[in-house]
Amino acid sequence: MVSPAPRLNGSQSTLHKVLSKAQLEAYWRDGFVIVPGAFDATFLQTTLHAINQLARLARGLQETCVRRGTQFVLSHTAHGEQRIDRIVGVGGIQPVLGQLGQHATLVGIATQILRSTKVTQLINQVHYKFPGDDVAFEWHQDSLHRRYGTEYWTDVNGTGSFVETIAAIDPMTLENGPIYVIPGSHQGGHIAVDPHTKSLPASKTRMDDAVPVLLGAGDLLVMGPYTIHCSQPNTGQTPRRTFLNGFACTGANRRIYPHVGTGLEILT
Repeated sequence: MVSPAPRLNGSQSTLHKVLSKAQLEAYWRDGFVIVPGAFDATFLQTTLHAINQLARLARGLQETCVRRGTQFVLSHTAHGEQRIDRIVGVGGIQPVLGQLGQHATLVGIATQILRSTKVTQLINQVHYKFPGDDVAFEWHQDSLHRRYGTEYWTDVNGTGSFVETIAAIDPMTLENGPIYVIPGSHQGGHIAVDPHTKSLPASKTRMDDAVPVLLGAGDLLVMGPYTIHCSQPNTGQTPRRTFLNGFACTGANRRIYPHVGTGLEILT
């Protein structure tokens, strides 16, 4: 059974509180927080079944394309084998993942952090890392992808107006391509990238400053838009699959996303 989004009545005191005071303090101090055991076995089994179906469908595709509102971002390994870089707007072709992306835990966290009873969903994705597929993500801030600093985005209330949630469907270990974060890096706000390489300044992305995010299945990483992070390739023997959902304050985003336009407003 999918938990519905919490019903909110428009005042801060009525928000569905998922994070403790200590967890909120950790989020604002470090730019991220881990929520252990956020999801139970039923959530994991339902999600895994759906994302495995998506992977099987992707294997039958030849190149990056859109199917029923879902974008399959595909490429090839150095050995010429197909790989799945990510699948975007997964609720289009797998409606259950759209429902799970608005799980009460996720929406409750978003409303707490964004300090708003009105939120819109921008991200509903699955990321795969299979052994040896070399999928990795360079150092970045999510604010770059949200188009911070342009006419497409406004931080409407000083919270950054966006929060990313990353649910571990498999354990995330040192071997299978973990996310690395730089604690406190969010305090510098949005950082301009090199206009040609889109890379952050090297002084901001030292691995010595980073910590690995190690998660058990069902744990949740919650991260702000300015937190600098990356992820490594899977050099282990087990897959590393994650379910990503990102939420914005209503009115912050003006970028058009193929699957949700300027955002899918959560009914509260």
